[in-house]
Amino acid sequence: MCAVFGIIGEYDEKVAKKALALLAHRGPDFCGLIQNKNLFFAHQRLSIIDTDFRSNQPLSHEKILLSFNGEIYNFKELRQELTCEFEFKTNSDSEVIIAAYLKWGVEFVSHLRGMFAIALLDDKTLYLFRDRLGKKPLFYMHKKSFIFASEIKALVPFLNKIEMDEDALLSYLSFLAPTPPFTFFKNIRKLAAGEYLTFKDNKIEIKRYFDLLDAKPNLITDKNEALYMLENLLEESIKIRLNSDVPMASLLSGGIDSAAINAYSLKNGVNLQTYTLGYKDFAKYDERQNAKESAELLGVKNRQIEISQNEFLDAMDKTLDTLDEPLNDPASVPLYLLFEHIKKEGYKVVLSGEGSDELFLGYRQYFEFLDIENLKKLKNKNWLSGYFHSNFSMNREWERYKRVFDDTLLFRTSGENFTDLQKNVSMRRNVRDNESLKYLKSYRDRFENSLHVDESIWYSYIDLHLFQAEHFLTKLDRVSMAHGVESRTPFLDHKLSSAVFSIDPKLRYEDGVTKALLKSILKPHVDEKILSRRKKGFSNPYMEYLIESKKINLIKEVNEQTGIFKREILEQHIQKASSGGFKQHIWGLYVLSVWIKKYLL
Repeated sequence: MCAVFGIIGEYDEKVAKKALALLAHRGPDFCGLIQNKNLFFAHQRLSIIDTDFRSNQPLSHEKILLSFNGEIYNFKELRQELTCEFEFKTNSDSEVIIAAYLKWGVEFVSHLRGMFAIALLDDKTLYLFRDRLGKKPLFYMHKKSFIFASEIKALVPFLNKIEMDEDALLSYLSFLAPTPPFTFFKNIRKLAAGEYLTFKDNKIEIKRYFDLLDAKPNLITDKNEALYMLENLLEESIKIRLNSDVPMASLLSGGIDSAAINAYSLKNGVNLQTYTLGYKDFAKYDERQNAKESAELLGVKNRQIEISQNEFLDAMDKTLDTLDEPLNDPASVPLYLLFEHIKKEGYKVVLSGEGSDELFLGYRQYFEFLDIENLKKLKNKNWLSGYFHSNFSMNREWERYKRVFDDTLLFRTSGENFTDLQKNVSMRRNVRDNESLKYLKSYRDRFENSLHVDESIWYSYIDLHLFQAEHFLTKLDRVSMAHGVESRTPFLDHKLSSAVFSIDPKLRYEDGVTKALLKSILKPHVDEKILSRRKKGFSNPYMEYLIESKKINLIKEVNEQTGIFKREILEQHIQKASSGGFKQHIWGLYVLSVWIKKYLL
C-alpha cells in the first residue's frame, strides 16, 4: 500500500514537493521521486511485500515508469508466466505489472487479481487504472498540466480557487458520498471502479475495462453447485490475502462476515489477532460481548478497544481532515481510533469483511424492495399514484410506494439518504423529483443493456459501485492509511463477485433469509450461535455525542452564512434527530458544515 502522485507538464518544484509530503502517511517507509523539466513522478511506499529497497518505487524500465498503490495477489503466478520474457530484478508485485504491460499492453490489467491504483507512464503516454471494485482511490485534475494523486489533499494546493462542485453536493446528499467523477472540489475528479484513464497529447480519455455485469447470468442454477463454487472461491480469496511479509490482524464483530474471514484463516494455518470496538457507557451499541463469544467459539485472540465520548470528539476533526471531503459515515471516527490502536500494536495489514452484505443480500431491505417491486404488476394503479402525489410525506416508505406506482426506478442504493423531494423541501433551491437519477444513469444504462434482468442484481450492482466503493471503501482506505495500515477485503475479490453474478439470482433470496448462501457455506466452519445472531451493524453513539457536546450547532451556524437550507426545516430535522429520527441526515449535514467552514468561509 502506498500513495501515487505525479505531474505531467510544467510545475513549481517547491509546491510539488509540499503536495507530495501531504501523502507521507500512506507510505511512511520510503519516498521515491523521478523528475525533469515537465515530469514529476513520485511514490510514497508502505512496505508489505518484498520490503527490500530494490522494490522502492517509482520503478523504471526503459521508457516506462510505474507508481503503484495496492496488492497483486497473483503476482507470483504472473511472474512465473512472464519470467522467460522479462528479467526480474526484485521479488515485488510492482515489477510484475511492468512485465505484464510489456506483454499485453493495457490489457495487462485484466490479468491482475487484487486491489490497485496504478500510474504507468510509457514515454509520452500516461495510464491511470483504478481496481475493478474501487478499493483504491485515484484523483486527477487537468489545468495547464495534468496532476494525479491517491488523495485529494495533494491536489488542492494546485487549485487557483477552491469552489464547491454542485454535482458533488447534490449526489452526496442523495447517496452519502459524491458519485464519480465528482468531488467536492470543483475541477478535481476521480476515477470510478473498473475505469482507466489515458492522458496523451494533452487530452484525456476514460474507458471501462471491467464490469460485473459481463458475468453471464444464470450460468449456475443448482444450489449445491453454486455453494460448492462459492465456497472454493471464498476460501481461495481469503487464503491469497494472508500473504504478507509484515504482521497481520483482523477486525471482529459479532457477525458472520468477520467470523468467516477468521474461520478460513485458521483453516489455512493463520491465527490472526482480532480487534473489536466498544463504547463507554453505551452498551446498546456494543458488540464486545458477541465478539468475545465469537472469538472463543472460533479459537482466536481478541483485543477489545473501548472508546469514550471525549476520545470520539477529539478524533472528529482529525478524521474529517483525513477524508478530505464530506463522507456521510459516522463510523469513520471510531474506525479511525481503532486503526490508531492497531498501528500502535505493530500491525500493518488488517482483514475486513466489506462487500459481503451486497453480494449475499445481507440487508433486510433488499427483501422489502423485492416485495414492493411486485406492485408494478398491478393493472389499476393510477389512482394510487395520484393518492401518493396528493399526500406527501418525508417517510421513506411513502417514497418507495410513490416510485413503484409512478413506474420510476425504485431502488437507488442502500445508502440513499435525502430523496429528491426531501432536498426540495429542505433546500433553498428547486430540486425536481427524480433529479438524482442522473447520477445513477450510467450504471442503470449498463444494467438495462446487459443480459441481467433480475432487480436483485441491480441492487447488488449499484450498491457495490456507490454504497461500497464510494462510501464504505473510501472510509476504510482513508482511516486505515492515515495510520499506515493496509486493509484487505476478501469478499470483494473480483472472481468471487463475478461468480455471484453468474448464479441464478433467486438462489440468493428465495428462502427469504439474509445471506442464505453464505450461511450455508459457513455451517461446517462457524458455530450456529454466530450464524443465527441478529445483524447489528457498525452502529455507534455519534448523535448522542454530537448533541451533548453542542457541536450540532455548527450546522445552523454555517447555514446562517451560506443559506443552503431553509432555516425552519433544518430546525425540524435537528429536533427529529434528537429523538432518534433523521440521524444520518444530520450527521451528513454536520460533516458538510465542517468542510464548508474549513474551505469556503
